Amino acid sequence: MLKVSHKQLIDNALAEIETLEIEDAENFLEDDDTMFVDLRDPRELEREGKIPNAFHAPRGMLEFWVDPISPYHKEAFASGKRIIFYCQSGWRSALATKAVQDMGLERVCHIGDGYRGWKDSGAATEDVERR
Repeated sequence: MLKVSHKQLIDNALAEIETLEIEDAENFLEDDDTMFVDLRDPRELEREGKIPNAFHAPRGMLEFWVDPISPYHKEAFASGKRIIFYCQSGWRSALATKAVQDMGLERVCHIGDGYRGWKDSGAATEDVERR
């Protein structure tokens, strides 16, 4: 028997992180001090596209890529930029935002309606080529 459901984990994260509406997130598209981070699986990106210029960080590697002492560290996460995470529906991004916030990143938030909401709103997207 689980002690905490996935829904409770998400609700707990949402209580402690910043969630952006699509329109608010769109305002950061041209901001050089902001990095959008797509947490979805590569197949999702190839099938659906992504937010223009978003950095791809598979959810399973995120904590390793963020930590500067990890052998997998990515400099993009040490830039000091505001980071806006997103996934398909906002669940993975909520948990990811909470995790990196707990690790010490301060300028982090996520898109509550996810990429699905972004795309449905007519916001800008770009295709991702198959590898």
